[in-house]
Amino acid sequence: MSRTFDHFLLLGRPAAGKSEFIDFMEKTSDSERADKYHLGKIEGVDDFFWLWEKFLEDDLWEEAGYERVFSERKEGNYNVKFPDQIKLYDFLFAKFNYVINKKYLSNPDFYEEGTLIIEFARGMKDAYKNALTRLSKEVLEKAAILYVDVDFEESWRRNIARYQEKLKSSSLAHMAPKETMEYFYKIDDWHELTGGKEFGFLTFHGVDIPFVTMNNTPELKERGPLAKRYGPHLDRLFEIYQEKKK
Repeated sequence: MSRTFDHFLLLGRPAAGKSEFIDFMEKTSDSERADKYHLGKIEGVDDFFWLWEKFLEDDLWEEAGYERVFSERKEGNYNVKFPDQIKLYDFLFAKFNYVINKKYLSNPDFYEEGTLIIEFARGMKDAYKNALTRLSKEVLEKAAILYVDVDFEESWRRNIARYQEKLKSSSLAHMAPKETMEYFYKIDDWHELTGGKEFGFLTFHGVDIPFVTMNNTPELKERGPLAKRYGPHLDRLFEIYQEKKK
């Protein structure tokens, strides 16, 4: 039986700590990552980069003399037009299914040593119910979910801090205005969907998907304390992931 996850869904509000989690794992050796955290050689798909492509395409539409399609520029940042372009987020799930099927599910050798991290944030009523409904059965059959839990105000605080830090070095520095954050991420349905349980199974497309909710407050930055937070949650998640595979 495999000692690592195949598909690892990494969910949570913007700036909840998903990127920090991936950074931690990328700085961990392959053997330690597999033994202590049940993650193989990691590759990732993150819909932020596809969303960014749409923003840049809108820049080109504007340069060509036409109206922007999906986004607007506000206070030097990009902002998805709402409410009329919420459908863009559903399009991104179709892209998840396409990319994962083409690059990973069609290549079973990847899963012998690899783990695919599927990262996204969703908000509003029915956010994660809609997300998991739109992911294909084939993606979910190999999946386990870690939800990185912070409340909205903490998400907003970290979002500002992350933006200010990225401004120093990254062309991808981006921060949604607070009105947009409140519209999209003030609420989500994760705790309702899971019945407030810290761990268990969610069922979509007839597939039982193991999940664990990890409280990520207070914010930790040192490797030792992060290891103590991540380790037990991933042990629990892998335990029920193995149950599913029996």
